[in-house]
Amino acid sequence: MELLRDKTCIVGIGHTEYSRDSGRSELTLACEAIGAAIADAGLRPSDIDGLTKYTMDNNDPVDIARNLGIPELRFTGEVAYGGGGGPVGTILLAAMAVATGQARTVVAFRAMNERSGRGTARFGQASNAAGAAGLHSYQSPYGLFSPAQMVALAARRHMHLYGTKSEHFGEIAVACRQHANFNPNAMMYGRPMTLEDHQNSRMIASPLHLLDCCLETDGGAAVVITRADHARDLAHSPVYISGIGFGGGAWNHRSIVKDMDSVHSESTVIAKHIFRDAGITQADIDVAFISDHFTPLVLMALEDYGFCQRGEGKDFVGNGRLRWPDGELPMNTSGGNLSEGYLHGMQNNIEAVRQLRGVARCQVKDARYAFIAAGNAVPTSAMILRHDR
Repeated sequence: MELLRDKTCIVGIGHTEYSRDSGRSELTLACEAIGAAIADAGLRPSDIDGLTKYTMDNNDPVDIARNLGIPELRFTGEVAYGGGGGPVGTILLAAMAVATGQARTVVAFRAMNERSGRGTARFGQASNAAGAAGLHSYQSPYGLFSPAQMVALAARRHMHLYGTKSEHFGEIAVACRQHANFNPNAMMYGRPMTLEDHQNSRMIASPLHLLDCCLETDGGAAVVITRADHARDLAHSPVYISGIGFGGGAWNHRSIVKDMDSVHSESTVIAKHIFRDAGITQADIDVAFISDHFTPLVLMALEDYGFCQRGEGKDFVGNGRLRWPDGELPMNTSGGNLSEGYLHGMQNNIEAVRQLRGVARCQVKDARYAFIAAGNAVPTSAMILRHDR
C-alpha cells in the first residue's frame, strides 16, 4: 500500500500487566491499556476519534468511548481472525482511516482474559455440543480440535521435506525466553530456559512440546495512530508506518494443513509488497517481531517473508542469530507470545515502537527499521516501521 508510506505513524503505546488472572473485566483492561497509550502520546481522550479492534475482542468501542470520556467516534473498524489478521490489520485500518481523513487519531487495541476465562471462551477445547458445523464436522470426529494440533501437522510436513528438527524450533523458544529474562513485565521473567529444558518439556501435539506453545494470558495492549503531520508536537518522535499489508488466499486455508510444498503463501505475497513500498530489503531490518504463537510458524515465516529460502529456516535460527545482543537479527526482544505474554501479537507492536524509540530493555543499537508479522497464521499481516535517527 504505497500510498500510505510514511503518511501515518504510531505516537503512543500502552499496556496492562500480563498475568494468569487479571481479576477484572475485559472492558477494564481495554480502558487501562488505551488510557495508557493516549497518555504516552501526550494526548487526552477527547483527542481520540477512532477505535479499531479484533472482531473476536469482546469489547464494544462505544462502551470504551463512554468509559474513557471520548466524546465522538468518527471511525470504528474490526479485523477478522486473531493473531493472523489482528495485530497489524487493526493498525492498517487505523492508518487508512487517518490517511483518508475519516478520523484524526485512532487507537488499535486488544484486551482479553484468555487465561482466567473471565469473559473469553477457552479456545481449542473439545466441544460438548451435540455436533460440529462446517469444516469442523470433518475434523472434530478425528480429534483435530486445537491450533496446536493443526500447527503440529504443518511442522511435521516441514520436517519431512527439509530435515527440520525439534531442536530448531527450540532455538526460537530459547531466544524469546532469554529476552523475557531482561523484562520484568514478562510472565516468564526470572525463569531461564535452556534447549535441554525445551526438549524435556512435555509433548502437547507431536512434534510440539509445551515450550513450543504460547502463553495463555490476561491483559490489554494498545497503540495510537495518527497522520505524520499531526505528530510533530506530541510527546514522542513519530514511528512511521513505511509498509503494511494484510492477506489471505487459496494456498493456505486457515482450517487445513499449510501447504509446505508450495513456494507461494500469503506471506510471500505480502513480503513483496511491503518491502517494495518501504523501499528497503530484508537486509535493512534491524529487529524483527514475528508472532510466536507456535515456534514452527516463526521458522516458516522467516522463510516466507524472505529472510531465508524455503527449507533454510532450520539453519537460519541457529547459532544465536535471533538473540540479543549479539545476534544478527534479534527477534521478539521483550519475550514474545512464548515468554512475555500472549495478546494475539499486539504486544509485539509495542516492543517494536520501544526499539525504534531507543528505550527497549534489550535495545538494538541504532535500530531504524523494525519488521512485524503475524507469523504464518492464516490470513496473515505484516508491516515495516521506521524511525528517523
